[in-house]
Amino acid sequence: MGDEIRGAQHSARKQAIRRKAQRRHSHFYDNRAAHWSFSRNASSEPLSWSRERWILAGTAFLLVILSALVIPAWAGAMKSPKVTSVTASATAAIPVDRNVVSLAVPKMDPASIKPLVPTEEWQTVQVEAGQTLADIFLAQGLNMTDLQHVIDGAGGTRVFHQIKPGQEFQFLVGADHVLKGVRFDQDEATIATLRLDGDAAKLTTQVRDVQRREHIAHGVIDSSLFGAASKAGMSNAMVLKLADAFKYDIDFVQDLRVGDSFTVIYDDVYSDGAYLREGDIVAAEFVNQGKRYTAYRFKNADGKVGYFSEEGRPLAGSFLRIPVDFTRISSQFSAGRMHPILGKMRAHKGVDYAAPTGTPIHAAGDGVVKFRGWMNGYGNFVVIQHNGTISTAYGHMSRFANLRVGQHVSQGTTIGFVGMTGLATGPHLHYEFRVNNVQRDPQTVTLPKPEPLPASQMAKFKKEVVGPQLARLNQLDSNYKLASAKTGNGASDD
Repeated sequence: MGDEIRGAQHSARKQAIRRKAQRRHSHFYDNRAAHWSFSRNASSEPLSWSRERWILAGTAFLLVILSALVIPAWAGAMKSPKVTSVTASATAAIPVDRNVVSLAVPKMDPASIKPLVPTEEWQTVQVEAGQTLADIFLAQGLNMTDLQHVIDGAGGTRVFHQIKPGQEFQFLVGADHVLKGVRFDQDEATIATLRLDGDAAKLTTQVRDVQRREHIAHGVIDSSLFGAASKAGMSNAMVLKLADAFKYDIDFVQDLRVGDSFTVIYDDVYSDGAYLREGDIVAAEFVNQGKRYTAYRFKNADGKVGYFSEEGRPLAGSFLRIPVDFTRISSQFSAGRMHPILGKMRAHKGVDYAAPTGTPIHAAGDGVVKFRGWMNGYGNFVVIQHNGTISTAYGHMSRFANLRVGQHVSQGTTIGFVGMTGLATGPHLHYEFRVNNVQRDPQTVTLPKPEPLPASQMAKFKKEVVGPQLARLNQLDSNYKLASAKTGNGASDD
């Protein structure tokens, strides 16, 4: 009974709400929706399709159609593309997945496909101090037969006969430890590659781009030459070259003074854009104790390169005072001394320079070999004739260098090696300086000045070397002096 009462009350409230909504929106219901009824008790009318019903039905139908088309397409797009793996031997037809984009792959002509060339692994070896070519080959697991094949295949190149520390060789060795090739610098401008195939050898060369890059340095000595040169940007090796150029005119141990100055034009050598080595001094000026000295690099008619003053005088002395690197003088030039072996007074008409056996002995000056052989008392003996009046003699050699009688030698050429052959109690060089075949004391004799360039070469030297380089040195001096005056000190760095 209570439920029926509550149900009737609920129904009455709903009817009241409908009537209230109909009164509030009476203009809508009266004009456009008079046939809609909120009353369940409204009289039933036969089913008829008005315009609104057709619109609603059409809209619903359209939504159904669109859903049927869009949803499957969207689901297919979200799927990962299928990848079909095909083997080269497959011959059956392959079903096509319509959801996968097919790309056409161009056909390749098998004849046009080049096989990959395996990369060659060249092993680089740098020569260390004291190493021989045989040491280097053995360290690579090679033998003396391989070395001989390389020397023969390279022809007459001198690279393998005079190796130096820092020099590089590259080796190509096969998996069977057989030497396939050697690569080396034939000279500064050429790389050589030697290919070996059994006993057959093929040598090819490649030209390098070698350049010289010029530098300019200026310094004023305030403590030492090396200190001033370092401030000017010069290396120690280039300082030694500067000192070597002027060594016959300036004593760099005793003659240097604070305030001495130098200006140097020098170069470095580059190969294929990479630094190769230090070059040479092209021109230099040195002011020592107020006196000006100059040096110009010049190649004379016989192809010999040297340094000359502005007047064309060679800076190198005509003769070396000491033709060997010695440790001490073991016996002076003397009119009479007690002979250490004969035990009696006897003139000693030369100077003995003690040095280890095998120390190189150099020609004191340019000349021609007059005698090479055994001489009683002197042992292995060499005499060099320098001009019509002057000759030099060298005794007690352990062995001779590769020279013969009549051969022309240049100053500094190695002519033999220190020993103690003949009448000698220890290894040393007996050195004589002879004028008209009369021995003179090498330490006190007045050495002749070198001859200047002949007239035919002097003109070329003045025009091509001195003229342009002197103008540059003078301009540089002016610039440095001006800069020094502005800064108020006597030093100027490059």
